[in-house]
Amino acid sequence: MGEERVKLADSQEETQHFMKNVLKDLHALEKMLQGDWFEKDPLRIGAEQELCLVDRQAKASPTSMEVLEKLEDKDAFTTEFAKFNLEINLEPLEFTGKCLSQMEENLSKRVETVRKAAQDLNSDVILTGILPTIRKADVDLKNMTPLQRYRALCQAINKMRGEEYDLRIQGTDELLMKFDSPLLEACNTGFQVHLQVTPENFVQKYNVAQAITAPVLACSVGSPILFGKRLWSETRIALFQQSVDTRQVGDHLRDSSPRVTFGNEWVSNGILDIFREDTARYRVLLSSEIEEDVDQKMAEGTPPMLAALQVHNGTVYRWNRPCYGISEGKAHLRIENRVFPSGPTVTDEVANSAFWLGLMNKLEDYYPDIPEVMDFDQAKMNFVAASKMGLDTNFRWFNDKRVSAADLITEELLPIAREGLEKANIRKSDIDTYLDIIEERVVSGQTFSHWMTENYASLLKQNSSKELSLAAMTTAMIKYQKKGEPVHQWGRARMDDLEHWEPSSLLVEEFMTTDLFTVQKDDILEFTADLIEWRRIRYVPVEDDKKHLVGLVTMRMIFREYNSALHHDEELHTTVEEIMIKNPITIHPEASIIEAMDIMESQKIGCLPVVKNNRLVGIITETNYMTITGRLLRVVHANANKKDE
Repeated sequence: MGEERVKLADSQEETQHFMKNVLKDLHALEKMLQGDWFEKDPLRIGAEQELCLVDRQAKASPTSMEVLEKLEDKDAFTTEFAKFNLEINLEPLEFTGKCLSQMEENLSKRVETVRKAAQDLNSDVILTGILPTIRKADVDLKNMTPLQRYRALCQAINKMRGEEYDLRIQGTDELLMKFDSPLLEACNTGFQVHLQVTPENFVQKYNVAQAITAPVLACSVGSPILFGKRLWSETRIALFQQSVDTRQVGDHLRDSSPRVTFGNEWVSNGILDIFREDTARYRVLLSSEIEEDVDQKMAEGTPPMLAALQVHNGTVYRWNRPCYGISEGKAHLRIENRVFPSGPTVTDEVANSAFWLGLMNKLEDYYPDIPEVMDFDQAKMNFVAASKMGLDTNFRWFNDKRVSAADLITEELLPIAREGLEKANIRKSDIDTYLDIIEERVVSGQTFSHWMTENYASLLKQNSSKELSLAAMTTAMIKYQKKGEPVHQWGRARMDDLEHWEPSSLLVEEFMTTDLFTVQKDDILEFTADLIEWRRIRYVPVEDDKKHLVGLVTMRMIFREYNSALHHDEELHTTVEEIMIKNPITIHPEASIIEAMDIMESQKIGCLPVVKNNRLVGIITETNYMTITGRLLRVVHANANKKDE
């Protein structure tokens, strides 16, 4: 959705006018498909690289506008939804010869260009599907890129579904959160690959793309962690769907498709079927001032831009997206693969692309009619399963064959992909280099997701702090990306990788304890005392049925009550409400850790409940500060040793 002049369709008249333009574009496209309007040779490939900007603490750095100002080739770089993301657009290459290694070289240069500009602003670049250190505070609207098209998209989604979003994803951990804007989508960064196709082979190619989405994703997963929770192997799939979902919950079982979709059926006739379905199924979100006279362009024999159709297509997010474009005055069709996460290295991304492109160019020779050998629901189920399980997925493959992801990839699909690249006359050294990376990754089992989850668990065992573990892991990711080695060769992440850690920049939400044990005001004191002993805690928040904080009980209060009962030889009948601190001092999760420390010191308290929207979300105690202090002392010691050297 790169059109700068898009805006919210905020009146019925405006929506109707824009829809007329969409329909006019569809009629024009139909005429073009019936005629000989589309480029058929040479076929090209292309790619778009989304990336994250991070500061010296490995946290999101909202500096995209400043970085863009420093870049000379403005056409190659563009903004994304959030100010901590950027996108690189690569020039299309003919799908032959050394195009894959050329793509890697071009992309590496572009990434390095952004990195140099970012480093001038004390930031850096990281390629990752979801930034492990992303915080809820980072997806506040203050970090939205200040351009009309992004404001319009937010307004349009809010208009259709309201201004409160529930996020529910369950994996090893479970994430249940509320958000107040679709900027949550900015947590996603991907590597999108384009393959040009002809109108004649679009149906066959698109159905192949749908069928192979699951296995190519299974070996390229790289987004297992969001807000410190271990979720799906490719959490982007669930996150993207929920973050821009415009549906509302109804009373009956009416079918309703999300705007982020795998699709509902195999394609039968052509690309026009998809555009018509998306026009029929999804309401217009945005409009644009259409200056092009489509009928006149058609009469002149000049391919029209189909601007209205492009704007609407940009608000429907198919994982395999059909695309129309014009290059050098000629119209062309493309299939855009949107499932790959960004990273872990440029080399890995090109290897993923080589695997996909090879299959796209050959699988139809083995299976000329995909709907004959696989039910569409199986392809869809495979996709969801691969998103959740990665290489641990078991697929239902063609002709109802049951096969593991690793066996399917190594025994059947990699040989077909090799033939597909050979069919395109891709240089043999490129074929060997990139497909060998896929094979070695699958055989070793070390996908990007696997590396992240294993190292996160290891770092947590070392220091128990989620914030430190995520920051150290993210810093290690940047280090290995700069080396350029594919992910199956990466070593371990270490706490020593975290060179520039400064606690003064931390937010309360990063260090607060969120696994809470609470009581209610009518609970008996014996239960509270047992809870303190069982869980070895010193503070117990008191909340009501709606998670609203109503009080706080401390271990010292409990001892005092028991001591009084013992001295008076009385049986304890006290409830929590009788002794709790009412209206305790609290803090917001997006406050700084320094502010929390100042409050606790000035008020001489050892605990701060963390509250947002009147609900208890966490707690900060002296134990949290011991973790911060311990790490800070180690950093100071390490820096002192470096100076001595």
